[in-house]
Amino acid sequence: MHAFTPLPSLSEAAQSPIGAEVLRGLSGRPRSLSPWLFYDDEGSRLFEAITELPEYYVTRAEREILTSHADEIIAGAGSGDLTIYELGAGSGSKTGLLLEAAIRRQGSITYRALDVSKSALEEAKQRLEAAITGLTVEPIVSDYTDGLSNVAGQLNHRKSGERRMFLYIGSSIGNFELPHALQILRDVRAQLIPGDSLLLGADLVKDRQILLRAYDDAAGVTAAFNKNVLTRINRELGSNFNLQLFRHRAKWNEELSRIEMHLESLITQIVFIPALDLQVRLARAETIHTENSHKFTDQQVESLLHRAGFSVAKQWKDDLGWFGEYLAVAV
Repeated sequence: MHAFTPLPSLSEAAQSPIGAEVLRGLSGRPRSLSPWLFYDDEGSRLFEAITELPEYYVTRAEREILTSHADEIIAGAGSGDLTIYELGAGSGSKTGLLLEAAIRRQGSITYRALDVSKSALEEAKQRLEAAITGLTVEPIVSDYTDGLSNVAGQLNHRKSGERRMFLYIGSSIGNFELPHALQILRDVRAQLIPGDSLLLGADLVKDRQILLRAYDDAAGVTAAFNKNVLTRINRELGSNFNLQLFRHRAKWNEELSRIEMHLESLITQIVFIPALDLQVRLARAETIHTENSHKFTDQQVESLLHRAGFSVAKQWKDDLGWFGEYLAVAV
């Protein structure tokens, strides 16, 4: 028999992060859900699978840059006892290249990994510490998208002589509307002193067919990742979303320079969410907007960093020029 997990009360559900987001996003129109909802344990696993897909060039392009330039990137972080922090660390698969470069430079390194998925952080700690001598991984379970104040106590203590480098790679910055993206970078800047650094990964504008294939793969892994948000809402809020009645859609928004992911209702339907006492009436072909992935020019990235209190010291691109890595110094 399966253990029964009672639903939260209405007041508890509405005040919980997932309840508040679902209530906000599905009560009005157009319907939307924040992409942080993707990353329960299954969503984190599916995203790792996406990064290995032939259509999804982002991870390969970024790994190419880090493989070729890790030592140069770490050298650019300046002198001092470097500590590396990462937002949305996940499994830390690419980060190992930078951690190894840091150990070559200073013998040991502390890596403070922030992510919403406790299981992904635990897996990353076990795997990375086993693979890299001289590495200490300190997991921090946190949703950085709402600011870093909830983990300020863990971040505010600065060791004597410590030099900080924050990593925000994988083009995660592209998931946010530009004002929110700017606020995230300003939150990072608030944890730094002049001379500390940020390594920002950003996906660049390119042919729309390349982009569309990357977000709608032939094997359907991205579709499963997108639909998993409904599975999570069913599990945590008791809703009755039927995944067979939705399809994954990816489209290019030329005006806003972004890929959009949606879940399209295949029929007219009513979904009930008991924990929120909410009925959601969806018309046929109506969509729930689940993610944006903005694509940038060099000028846009540099402007964003400048407005957040950074100066771009150096940048690198993969051989195809599809992805950019930007080393920014706090000013």
